[in-house]
Amino acid sequence: MKNIRYKNYFATLILAVAALSSCKKSFLDMPPEDAVVDANFYKTDDQVKAATSLLYSEVWFDYNDKAMYNLGDFRGGSAFSAWNDRGNVMFNTTGDNGENGASWRAFFNVVAQSNMAIYNINKYAGPEVTASTKKISIAEARFMRSLAYRYLVMNWGAVPIITNNVEQLFDTSIARNTVSSVWRFITSEMRAAAADLPEAAAQQGRLTKWSAEGMLARFYLTRAGVESSGGTRKQQFLDSAKYYANDVITRSGYKLLDSYEQLFKYPYNNNTESLFELQWVFSGTSAWGTANSMPEYLAYSPDISFGGWGGDKGATWWMLSQYDGFVAQGTDTLKGRTVDQRLHATFMLPGFYYPEITKVTDKTKLIFPFSGTDNNFLSVKKYVIGSPLDLAGIASQQHYPNDTYMMRLAEMYLIYTEATIGNAASTSDATAVAYFNAVHQRAGLPAYEVGGQNGSGPLTLDKVFSERFKEFAMEGMAWYDFVSLHYWNPQKAYNMLNAQDRGLFFAKPDQMPNPTLWTFNKTSWFTERKVVANDGNFLLPIPNTELSKAPNLSKPPVDYKL
Repeated sequence: MKNIRYKNYFATLILAVAALSSCKKSFLDMPPEDAVVDANFYKTDDQVKAATSLLYSEVWFDYNDKAMYNLGDFRGGSAFSAWNDRGNVMFNTTGDNGENGASWRAFFNVVAQSNMAIYNINKYAGPEVTASTKKISIAEARFMRSLAYRYLVMNWGAVPIITNNVEQLFDTSIARNTVSSVWRFITSEMRAAAADLPEAAAQQGRLTKWSAEGMLARFYLTRAGVESSGGTRKQQFLDSAKYYANDVITRSGYKLLDSYEQLFKYPYNNNTESLFELQWVFSGTSAWGTANSMPEYLAYSPDISFGGWGGDKGATWWMLSQYDGFVAQGTDTLKGRTVDQRLHATFMLPGFYYPEITKVTDKTKLIFPFSGTDNNFLSVKKYVIGSPLDLAGIASQQHYPNDTYMMRLAEMYLIYTEATIGNAASTSDATAVAYFNAVHQRAGLPAYEVGGQNGSGPLTLDKVFSERFKEFAMEGMAWYDFVSLHYWNPQKAYNMLNAQDRGLFFAKPDQMPNPTLWTFNKTSWFTERKVVANDGNFLLPIPNTELSKAPNLSKPPVDYKL
């Protein structure tokens, strides 16, 4: 069998700059036919499944490597880097920004290889390929293409919809498509995927009907804002978001894990809460693109990883302030402790104990150290799974086996709650509150009570937003929550982003070891704390390398006709 791995660079989107007479001036550089379009391949069910398996890992690699948290968390404000990646941290991402370009390439790579999978299956699938396998494999590709376009439209706005690499290769008339029509397209694609994917995965980690319905819940919640009117979200789509979220919750058989921390203690791959995750596997140091490289950039030290380049990364002051129990003492100080278990699983405070991680230097279990005099970092824990002592034989530098969550069941509970609030100020709906509490109490927090003498009052949208920020911090989600909000209430999105503090601070425990509370003070000499988000910089700029090759990207967008 010939090698069918798709090389990432073959799928870079390149729009025409003249009369397209060479591959350098095409929308897509197609994979060479002798490597991918093999008339002797796609002849059995196993071969067709092998062809789509790469859509679960390699094609997403450039996004997962660093861009996922650079855009999703740095730009969204849940985490920051003090000395690196400052364009995304300070909300002034340029067309030359590396992770901006990497994301663009990765998403269009997913689109291109999904298109090729559909084309090749339809053209080359032999009589031994069952109708079921053909249908499911094409549905997988449509799911991936739809999700990639969700990221593209939310980051860059109007983008060109490409559905056939072969037919559209030399089409010089292709232009960007309007935001609303991109959303119509991806919703239609995901509905088709939901109709054709099985309720139970044929292989562990494969997509199911519930993966697609979960995405539909996410899509419809956002699309309710895309098609808002006068700041009022479209009720039809809010209702659809509730329907799909509830269908997944009540009928899929997926369950929340009892412990939030277990979600990120390896091996956690493909657990009962995971609706879709990128499938990474350690297969040796030479297999670049098949393993998870991201943990290396997040781990604060080589003492707890194979490389450990995340020493200047950590939670922002704004993110820290989301956790219940830390009380403001004026404008520059927070003090207290939280029982929210998500903090320990996501960020490291001085004195936090992690028995699953062994330090290389002294072979002891990790107690996150207390250091510094006027600034330090609440380093990233999520996706950091251990040192060479813990992972010998299954990991190496930039090659980790832990999967990346793309959608968890917890999101369904919070989507249902937000969609129930909809255009109101709050909700007291019993099911919505119960679903909110399923996530809230799993984190170790007391139930949110709407009524009664000690009630918390009706459940507001701001409460749901805060819950999402805590639940999905360092999962590349915060930025897209702001984009979703921006569709229907841009001023609120700007106000929230501009109020965030993204500067240095000092975290001091009351004692070491076994601290019982912490005091946090802003670093007085560090002034680069606030971003300025507005109409002019909210969306990402199209990468300059793409614009230089693709003048069509500068033309006004047109509607895409389904």
